[in-house]
Amino acid sequence: MQNVTIILVLLLAVIVSGILSRVVPIPLPRPLFQIALGAVIGLVADWRVTLDPELFFLLFLPPLLFLDGWRIPREELFKDGKAVLGLALGLVVFTVLGMGLFINWLIPSMPLAVAFGLAAVISPTDPIAVSAIAQRVSIPKRMMHILEGESLLNDASGLVCLRFAVAAALTGAFSLQEAAMNFLWVAIGGVVVGVGLTWCVAHAKSFISHRFGEDFGSQILISLLIPFGSYLLAEHLHCSGILAAVAAGLTMGFVETTGDLQATTRIRRNTVWDTIQFTANGIIFVLLGEQLPGILDGAAETVRLTGHHEPWWLAVYILAINIGLALLRFLWVMVWIRITLNRGEGKAPTPSWRLITAMSLAGVRGAITLAGVLTLPLVMNDGSPFPARDLAIFLAMGVIIVSLIAASIGLPPLLKDLKMPEEHGHAAEEHARVAAARAAITAVEQAEHEMAEGRHDADIYVAAAGRIMDYYRHRIERGEADVEDAKTIQHREKIERDLALVALQAERREIYRMVRRRRLGSEAARKLVRELDLLEARFGT
Repeated sequence: MQNVTIILVLLLAVIVSGILSRVVPIPLPRPLFQIALGAVIGLVADWRVTLDPELFFLLFLPPLLFLDGWRIPREELFKDGKAVLGLALGLVVFTVLGMGLFINWLIPSMPLAVAFGLAAVISPTDPIAVSAIAQRVSIPKRMMHILEGESLLNDASGLVCLRFAVAAALTGAFSLQEAAMNFLWVAIGGVVVGVGLTWCVAHAKSFISHRFGEDFGSQILISLLIPFGSYLLAEHLHCSGILAAVAAGLTMGFVETTGDLQATTRIRRNTVWDTIQFTANGIIFVLLGEQLPGILDGAAETVRLTGHHEPWWLAVYILAINIGLALLRFLWVMVWIRITLNRGEGKAPTPSWRLITAMSLAGVRGAITLAGVLTLPLVMNDGSPFPARDLAIFLAMGVIIVSLIAASIGLPPLLKDLKMPEEHGHAAEEHARVAAARAAITAVEQAEHEMAEGRHDADIYVAAAGRIMDYYRHRIERGEADVEDAKTIQHREKIERDLALVALQAERREIYRMVRRRRLGSEAARKLVRELDLLEARFGT
């Protein structure tokens, strides 16, 4: 019963954090509220959440990494592939090496392998935290795509580096050649498992759906099981479950371009995954705060072993590590972005110092960092406590909190009216709209002839098809006439969207009014409201 109570309290804290983030006028990111609520729970409650690190890893990381890979804009990821790979792989290795040595120098009581492990878990960034910070400021799309791609890949590379560091700490030995060969097996094997399992599952469920019909509940459940299946199978083969989950997500995005699923299944599935993402990320940050009081006691004891006695040394360590991370990221971004961002774009302007600073400050640590550091083993192979585990966890927590606060303060002014080389994606979008509308007209014409052939009421089919084709012809005319600049197009679309939302809300109010006056049944009302909700979701995006 106590475990159930703990779970319900954590979920309630996640809900309250969402309310507070909207109520409080200061634009603080939701994770900070979740950490604060978790700390309150840790101080007030007489119980502590004790999680098996491997279980924690399995519960939270596969679905989050899978969803990141599934939803990332793949074309944008490939367009800026060099910039993304440089940040996701090169910067991770640069950070692990630089910060590992720095942390070991700063805290001699922390073994070098543990220091490298801590550096590995604080290297991945969290785009969800960045989005929460920048929700009131317009962030350039290209910048967000690069940050999303970086976060997707550096999660895997950072946590793979953590795996090697922990192995070195447990065995006391590290071979570069053996690590390189192991890394190739771990990386390639993880990717193959993720791609292969997802491809097989997708084609199997597509075959079954075509022959026996589609069950939306089963489709949603399958999507939930794929990341866990990929992770567990890869780990069983001693490959990277992390990379398997990422590869599964990317593959899911490709195999679903066939469009086999029904629209209602996609809508319901997206809602389920949005809830899972919100809940999993929220619980991780609440757990961070809940663990904070107990970890602080253990970390303070570890600090005393280094020759210090004052707890404020913890703040010194956290500040020094954050400064080191910021400097390393700034140097790497300054060099790598200047090299890659404008390559192939002719005389595109050199990225400004403001853009470089914003890209550097956007390196916020979040859920993956906490999930990774909590997986540090509790004991060594001989049964002795894992060295400096509490201190490593506390320092990782401090890095998350300080990076969130720093980005909350610094990003809004940096992002305001920030410009960077754009991708010119609007023209392609308009061409796609026109092409899709033409394909729709052709399909409607063909279907109308087939359905009306030999029927005495063929004029009804003709009239119905005419109304639908008029809508698509209007879309074609508007798309081909778009010679305005991008700002005018966006302004016009915003006006149309706002007016459409006003109309839909009025329809919904009238339906509910008719239900209250018993002029409309509840079942009919639910059907009508669902149609309006789907339309509003379309206009609201």
